[in-house]
Amino acid sequence: QVQLVESGGGLVQAGGSLRLSCAASGRTFSSYSMGWFRQAPGKEREFVAAITWNGGYTYYADSVKGRFTISRDNAKNTLSLQMNNLKPEDTAVYYCAASPRVFGLTALKLYDYWGQGTQVTVSS
Repeated sequence: QVQLVESGGGLVQAGGSLRLSCAASGRTFSSYSMGWFRQAPGKEREFVAAITWNGGYTYYADSVKGRFTISRDNAKNTLSLQMNNLKPEDTAVYYCAASPRVFGLTALKLYDYWGQGTQVTVSS
């Protein structure tokens, strides 16, 4: 089992940057693919980015490609999301999640474990 705790959210002006972190407990972190999702008020939770267990492959939503970077440190059981050139439409609660799969990582239903979320607010 994996327990996930996100941090690093906050309020930032448009064009600014934030770095989200997700701390994982358990000795099996390195065997899971990891993803970031977000949910804005009144909207469904959506895929943001994912990374395979060894960091060999990364995937991004078109809306964040070129601005966000996902990375992981298996030695420290940590997942990160560097977010640059933030836009007001990036405002949402951001969640990290763990999946035993290596394909189809854009699908919410493939993730078994979820964190509690961290709020990101981008002002215009």
